[in-house]
Amino acid sequence: MERSPGGVAGKYYNNFNSQSSVIVMQSIFWSVEEVALRAKQFYENGIRQNVEHSDNIGKMIVIDAETGEYGIDPTGVETALKLKQKNPNARLFTIRIGYDVAVSFGGAMERTAE
Repeated sequence: MERSPGGVAGKYYNNFNSQSSVIVMQSIFWSVEEVALRAKQFYENGIRQNVEHSDNIGKMIVIDAETGEYGIDPTGVETALKLKQKNPNARLFTIRIGYDVAVSFGGAMERTAE
């Protein structure tokens, strides 16, 4: 069987009938740093050029660090809820489009995109 990124493929048997199915089990632990690294790699290697334009600057992008699936909204909350609904075990990472940080508490946020 093939291994999926961050998980192990395996078979399980449904007790209600004789059909078997393949289920992907999530890996148990990813460090915060690994989640951030993977999400940033997705962003830099394909997502950025699609989303970093004037309509999205300042909005939040939420990225599933395992699949690369993402969504954009003003706060990131709606997207995070939708991604978690699809995959309750999703490892999500949020970036403010066009800025060096997502939020700032008393510091300055610098624009990285025009």
